[in-house]
Amino acid sequence: MSAEPHPSLPPVRLHSDAELARDALVAPLFARAVRLARWAGPDTRVDVGGELVPQQLAEAVALLGLDADDEDSPGHAAQAWRVAVDTGLVDVTEPEEDVEGGGDGAEPEYGTAVPGEDLALVSGGAPGDVLDLWLAALDAVLADAAVPDLDDLVDAMDAGGEIDFDRLDWNPQREADFLDGVLANLYLLTVTEGGAGDGPVPLPVLAASMIVPDDMGDPTDAVLEQVSDAMMRLDDQFRQLEPIGLVEFRPVDEELMTEADDLPDTVIEDDEDVSRYGMVRLTPLGLYGVRARMLEAGVEAPALGELAGKGADALLDAVSFYSEDAAQAEIEQWLAGRELPAAVAELLAAARGADEAAPLRRLRCQQALTPAGREAEPAVRAVLDDPELGGLARVWLAEHGVGDVPAPDPEMVLWLTVDTIAAQLAADGETEELPLLMRTLTEHHNEFFEQVWRVEHPATAYVLEAMGRLHPDKKSSKEARKAAFKARSRRP
Repeated sequence: MSAEPHPSLPPVRLHSDAELARDALVAPLFARAVRLARWAGPDTRVDVGGELVPQQLAEAVALLGLDADDEDSPGHAAQAWRVAVDTGLVDVTEPEEDVEGGGDGAEPEYGTAVPGEDLALVSGGAPGDVLDLWLAALDAVLADAAVPDLDDLVDAMDAGGEIDFDRLDWNPQREADFLDGVLANLYLLTVTEGGAGDGPVPLPVLAASMIVPDDMGDPTDAVLEQVSDAMMRLDDQFRQLEPIGLVEFRPVDEELMTEADDLPDTVIEDDEDVSRYGMVRLTPLGLYGVRARMLEAGVEAPALGELAGKGADALLDAVSFYSEDAAQAEIEQWLAGRELPAAVAELLAAARGADEAAPLRRLRCQQALTPAGREAEPAVRAVLDDPELGGLARVWLAEHGVGDVPAPDPEMVLWLTVDTIAAQLAADGETEELPLLMRTLTEHHNEFFEQVWRVEHPATAYVLEAMGRLHPDKKSSKEARKAAFKARSRRP
């Protein structure tokens, strides 16, 4: 059995499709798009491009309950209409030509709009259908968010109405990629153990994650200026993304935006109110949406629970790279739908192997078996004589108070010691706790290092080299290095 590639992202805990669909339906922008789709009918008139004509736009503003005196209201209504059209909630038939009205008294020519077939999915479809519509709406909103401010677009237009992209200094693909990168970083900061979790991320941190190189010490003035520029761009973009339900956003304090000098002169200061510079968090719906986009782009982004229908080999391979808490949550969901004796036997069979990932698979298998009751005993007893699983089985039986368990032979004890340390190194690296584990495993064996180098385990030399570096006892550390040399010479 070969090891699976390391997942590129930690697993995310998603809400159920039903909960997410409910969140999508109450997202302000999506809800407005649905209302306009239900309003559309034979008398709805659209211009070239499928946009509502001014009179109809005013009606849409009133229908949505927007403030008619607010200069932003027509823009909000127009955006909701575009989302309805882009998602298929509305079908438009554009006019054949753009006619302003001729001198012969002819009426201007308009297109029409009617509810689309997909509108029925909002109330009659499955939660997944609603989420598909919401994802289409998200695509439309992200495309809008990557477009520069309208005033900048107008300034960059030439006499013929064409946009001078060089003058605008805007590359559509670059902007879209930057926004996708920002959302991916926000996702990573959210799902990584010890990261933001359910809490918000300061906008300076998010902007710096896109601008400041990982190996840079104190950022230069030029880099800090780029971070400030990115913050201002993100402030505008997150304002646009909040109504679709992707994020919860606290904008940059307006007082800080009055003068450029008020923006942070460092990436972030520990003793200042960072929230004034903007705070953002992905909603549960936002986590779902960003993950869906990453999966579509070919990024491996696991979700807890998605392994419930797969075999034990796929489970152990995957959770080997999860944090302990995430692995436990995934294992519990996997066990929940299975008969325990058969599930235990399947887990034990999947834990076998001499490949590099096998020690960690066995560690996760042991973790999976920990909460199992005595009904798992027959399956565990069945592997007592197995050279790879016998030690694991004895540990489990002892922890569950089972008597008449045969003592392991010395070779099995040594093999289990190597396997345990190899698993810990694979799981967490050279942690502060590892030297203590090494001392515990070796202090009761007077001739441990004189014997262990002969153990037929693929990781024997690797483990002994680690013990030579990390063992807290100097004499044992020296003996470990000698044993590692012997193991390497015996089995290069």
